Amino acid sequence: MAHQSLQHTRLDGPGVCAAQELSRRLLAKYPERMRHSAAVAARAVSLAEAVDDGDVNLLVAAAWAHDIGYSQTLRDTGFHPLDGARFLESRGWNPRLCALVAHHSGSRFVATAKGLDSALSRFVHVQDAVSDALTVADQTIGPDGRRLTLDERMRDLLERHGPQSPHGQAHPQREAYLRAALQRVTAQLSAREAAEIRAPIGRPRSGSVASFEARLLLPRSRRTS
Repeated sequence: MAHQSLQHTRLDGPGVCAAQELSRRLLAKYPERMRHSAAVAARAVSLAEAVDDGDVNLLVAAAWAHDIGYSQTLRDTGFHPLDGARFLESRGWNPRLCALVAHHSGSRFVATAKGLDSALSRFVHVQDAVSDALTVADQTIGPDGRRLTLDERMRDLLERHGPQSPHGQAHPQREAYLRAALQRVTAQLSAREAAEIRAPIGRPRSGSVASFEARLLLPRSRRTS
């Protein structure tokens, strides 16, 4: 993956600005959800080196928009990834962004438990660097916008929803997917870091190995020196 320094990648393009404005408008009555969305967008920026330069704005826009389906205004099925994606599609948003919102954080596993897998299949799930980075961004930010590890995030979700809920029923399959996404993003950022360490003096650097680990929020026992 050929990267230039992110200082040359605009993160305030029209798609990002529109997604931010839309999220703030639809979630204005849900301050905690808005804090979560803003923190996920910031997290996505910190993970941007895991995706191709041309996809950075798509990643950040999807991060802003991923939870708009929680707005009562958009409520249809009651499943926020699907309701949000349907709204975006009806307004002519980028199909890739609609699909990212529809499938963020392994939503297809929960959709199956809810009997909504057929409805969700309207949006094609693509497992790629952008979907992985969006999933990691979302799954390392708590509902109130606090930074969490993946383990902490999953534990919090199960405590809030319960083991018999659709989230609880989907957890075994969804957990495997979330952990695999984190591993793939970790590998992408690690490879980027290694490439920069080998780069000639004078080439822009994005940060140290320590800052890379801090961005990922890996549990200390799983970090490598």
